[in-house]
Formats: sequence, C-alpha cells, structure tokens
Amino acid sequence: MSGNALLVLSDGTVFPGNLFGHRGEAIGEVVFNTAMTGYQEILTDPSYKGQIVVMTYPQIGNYGVAYDDRESDRGPKVEGFVVKEYIDFPSNWRFERDREHIPEIRGLASLGDYLREHRIVGIEGIDTRALTRHLRDYGAQMGIISAVDLDPKSLLRKVRAHPGISAFDLVKEVTAPAPYAWNDTVWTWQPPDGGKRTENGTERKGEAPSIHEGSPSPTRPPLSVVVYDFGVKFNILRNLVGAGFAVTVVPAQTPAEAVLDLNPDGIVLSNGPGDPETVTYAIENAKKLLGRKPLFGICLGHQILGLAMGGRTYKLKFGHHGGNHPVKDLHTGRVEITSQNHNYCVDIESLKGQARLTHKNLYDGTEEGMRHVEFPMFSVQHHPEAGPGPNDSAHLFSRFRELLEKS
Repeated sequence: MSGNALLVLSDGTVFPGNLFGHRGEAIGEVVFNTAMTGYQEILTDPSYKGQIVVMTYPQIGNYGVAYDDRESDRGPKVEGFVVKEYIDFPSNWRFERDREHIPEIRGLASLGDYLREHRIVGIEGIDTRALTRHLRDYGAQMGIISAVDLDPKSLLRKVRAHPGISAFDLVKEVTAPAPYAWNDTVWTWQPPDGGKRTENGTERKGEAPSIHEGSPSPTRPPLSVVVYDFGVKFNILRNLVGAGFAVTVVPAQTPAEAVLDLNPDGIVLSNGPGDPETVTYAIENAKKLLGRKPLFGICLGHQILGLAMGGRTYKLKFGHHGGNHPVKDLHTGRVEITSQNHNYCVDIESLKGQARLTHKNLYDGTEEGMRHVEFPMFSVQHHPEAGPGPNDSAHLFSRFRELLEKS
C-alpha cells in the first residue's frame, strides 16, 4: 500500500501516504481535530461538510464503527479523512453487535469499509504532527486527496482551481428534506440483566452492558421547541429532549412565519457547515424571530444570530476543532472544557451594545457566547452537546428551559 495516495495543499505542500477508504479523489478545506476519541462522531458531524479532517490522535479505527455513535443520517459528511496510523482490525463488542443487526453497518469489517461504503477518501501513514504544525503556521487551506492521480503538479492545479468552500451554501446539502419530530433523549448506562433491548426496531437479547436511551423527567411538563436544522447533530436533539422539550426539527429554509405559526415555546438555531454569510435566508429568518420567541443558537446558529443583529463574523486562522478547549463563563466564573468545531467567530463589539459577551475561549481569547440585552436570547460558539467531548456545558440546555419558563 505504501505511497499509493497523495495529499496536496493549495500552497504546494505535498504529503505522500497510503490509501484507506474509497479509491478516488476529494477536495476540501483541510482542518485538524485534537479529539482523542470520537472519530465516528466527527466523521458524521454535518458541520464538517466541505472539509478534509486531520486527526491529531495517532491511531484511528481501533474500535470500528457503532451505529449509536453517528451524529447524523446518511453516513459521513467529511470530504476526506487524514490519519497517522489506520487500524484495520478493530476490537469493540458494540461494533461486532451492530455488524450482525444494523443494515447500515452489517458486514463491515473496519472503519475503512465504512468509508468505502460511503465513498469517502482516506489517507494514512503521513506525519500528522508536521501537517498540523503547518496548518497552525500558515492557516487552514484547501487541499486534495487522491489515489487516482499521483502527479503533484496536476493535483495542485486542481485544488487551486477550486473556489473554496465559502463559495457554496453547504447548509442546503446537509439539512433535513422535511420537518420531523425527535423523541430520543440522552443515553444512560445500564448493567446487563439478561433482558432484551429494543432499539431502532431491533430486538437484542442477553447482551453485554449497553448504552440506553433514557426518558425526560415526568415531573417537568414538556415545553415545545422548534430546531432549525442547519446541519444539526443528533446529540443536540437528545439533550433538548433530556431537558424536557418536545422537539420538532424543520429544514433550514423554513420561513420564520411558518415556524411562528407552530407557536413553539422556543426556537433553537443549530450548528452547521461553511461560511455563515452564505446562509442569507437563515439570517433573514433570524431577524424576524428576534424578540418574538426565546432563541438559543449553537455554533453556526450563534453566528447567524450575530449577523441577524447587524454584526460581523470573521474567519479564524485555523479554526477550533477538538474536545479540549477551555472556555470561561464570564457570569459564573466557571471554566468549562468544551467540544468545538468552527472556523468563524462573531465580533461581539460589532453588535453595538445589542448583546453582551458571556463566554471567552481561554486558548486565544476569542468570543464564545453572547446574550441579548433586551430579548430572551443567548448563544454559544462551542458545542454544549459534546458528541464527542466533555459534558461540562450540557447545563446550557437546562438554562434554555429556565429562560423559557421565565419568559
């Protein structure tokens, strides 16, 4: 396998490696992720649409693929995948279980099989530390992975001809085609009891300990919330149900008037991929929703709210992607370790006093959250739902419920 694939960056830097996954070619913005676990959640996070993800953790693939760990339907959303060492012989009882019962995974032998099934190009055997340092020094940039064209000059011409992901509305490629209700809540661990488990219509008997869906607290009557799907992660929806919400998800282009006709108690603007300025319809809808209903924005949703208030967003040099970013809550003084995945940031000062800064990233001092000074609205740049990552910020879903109850 040695030397049968290339990664070429738009600045001309070439990284030779080995193919795993689909034998093809992929162009995307190259970013690095510092998470030590959760590669399947990262692969299926719709926010990575348009990007080639580099994992800084050296060994990837060792626990295979598990159906429960996906963060969206229809397979991986990344354009390509870059790792130091790919493990082709996974060991994980959950993967073995799902290979027998779940159509999406049945018969797969490895992560590489999963990528091939969904036509995602992967490259391994390169120095990801050197690549990460290069991206930190020179910034995230477009790149191309190929196992069918091994001419660096040819690949460089192709990647330089690409207009970049800011030229596209990537939200349209990952949003739901139609509204739907979501009922699953956060998972809880249950010991083996010899009983049966029913999940996704599949009955399983006498299995090992497993992650089970829980149920909302019966002591808290549900409040209704509509979630704008700009590329929403399943774990956002699970956490909303866990906080006591009845959840309806709507496509990204749903008019604000249609959402208000549903008369929800609150509205969530989800995460999603790409440059927020390209999602003009979402910005216009957010303008119409401000002050009408309590709002909670996450990641891209946070950026859209900033633009809807007349502010500006700016692109970070290499973005924040990982599960180990310290963020300070300026109200409580608490420092939370957070999961992050974004390339853009809201300039809070550009909002001219309409919103106040609530969270700050302690790595580089960038703005991580805001709340409106008049309307019931707050938003954060990081991912309180984790998936993967720490759960330090999961309390924000309960905070949103408290905001609705007060409103």
